[in-house]
Amino acid sequence: MDRFDAMQAFARVVEAGSFTKAAETLHMSKTSVTQLVQQLEARLRVRLLNRTTRKVNVTADGAAYYERVVRLLADMDDAETSLSSASAQPRGRLRVDVPSPLARMVLVPALPAFYDRYPDIQLDMGVSDRMVDLIGEHVDCVVRGGELTNQSLMARHVGDLRLGVYAAPGYLARAGTPLHPQELEDTHHRIVGFRWARTGKVFPYAMHCNGERINVLGRYVLAVDDGNAYLAAGLAGLGVLWLPDYMSRGHLERGELVRLFEPWQLEPMPLYVAFAPNRHVSAKLRVFIDWIAELMAEHGPVMDPRAS
Repeated sequence: MDRFDAMQAFARVVEAGSFTKAAETLHMSKTSVTQLVQQLEARLRVRLLNRTTRKVNVTADGAAYYERVVRLLADMDDAETSLSSASAQPRGRLRVDVPSPLARMVLVPALPAFYDRYPDIQLDMGVSDRMVDLIGEHVDCVVRGGELTNQSLMARHVGDLRLGVYAAPGYLARAGTPLHPQELEDTHHRIVGFRWARTGKVFPYAMHCNGERINVLGRYVLAVDDGNAYLAAGLAGLGVLWLPDYMSRGHLERGELVRLFEPWQLEPMPLYVAFAPNRHVSAKLRVFIDWIAELMAEHGPVMDPRAS
């Protein structure tokens, strides 16, 4: 038994919650992964996993061993990195998940420059606004807007997205141009609803001007849970939108959107890169996070003194 391979297989089974999923990520057969874990248990004389036909659960001994194995594997990775050219040139596979508009408008167009710097990093990029199980899906990090509700995650604050209120000219020609945010609660006005993945609900937006503060919810005929679909609905004239600057800028310049309520301000939306607390921050993950922070310094710079 190769102890390194056995420990790696065990750690991946714990993270994936399944021998089948672990085997897929390791590019091994399920039988090989099962045998490695069994051999490890035999060597340690301890049951590490409880297996049923539907699920794999880690035992108390297995959980304690897993924490030490993760640190050991991370130390071995660092040792190899320090003795190779990888210390100057990070390499390997990263699984990340990012919001769809940020991917389309900011991240993907900037990737050629990223690969000029780091040609040996392979990115598997999920593009979504959904909730991601970082451990179970073996994702290295996610980029998400809004305050983080999962306090168990580690996170780096990489930017603040300035928000504005917009509508398509066609919508304004049909419904009229509202002069005060409260008018969006009138029966003849509509918003495009955005359903947040954490709750599945459409939330009101807080706006303030000269000491006046209101929460605007509005009525919608369409609510979506994807940023690109949200923008497309607004461009089609289906209602009023709340957008970060990077999503609205080009459409404003082309006359496809009109900004509303200029004197009114909205709180900026914080943007975070989050990762599991027991996930080793490898060189490749570290440079990816730094790259995101560099991009957001241009597209959504940090606007307050919170640590980043």
